[in-house]
Amino acid sequence: MTKIAYDRKEQLQQIESGLLPGEQIIAVYDAIGTGTGFLGLTDKRVIVQDKSFVGKRIALTSIPYARISAVSVVSNKSFAGSFFSSGAIAVHVGTHTYEVEFRGDGKAHHVHNVILHFITSS
Repeated sequence: MTKIAYDRKEQLQQIESGLLPGEQIIAVYDAIGTGTGFLGLTDKRVIVQDKSFVGKRIALTSIPYARISAVSVVSNKSFAGSFFSSGAIAVHVGTHTYEVEFRGDGKAHHVHNVILHFITSS
């Protein structure tokens, strides 16, 4: 069994509780900033916990890889240095964009590469 990368056990358990039969978790990373609680990656979809709903409501949004049109590295500075000098990514689904910032650029790099792998493999 492959080791699952994760930041917080309770977030991993939340993703585990909603898995489809045969679905495998790749990673669950805590997000920083307002709006997003965490991002989970499985072999079938991206799962984003969105805390931006009115009335302190929270949504877990499942995004099948086939629905993702692009994934971006987000930075507020020039890319003169490393391509992954940022800890933030954006996932583009139709007209909506989910922006998620992580603690450390390594997690953003991993999420970007996993999503890119699945959206270019079809």
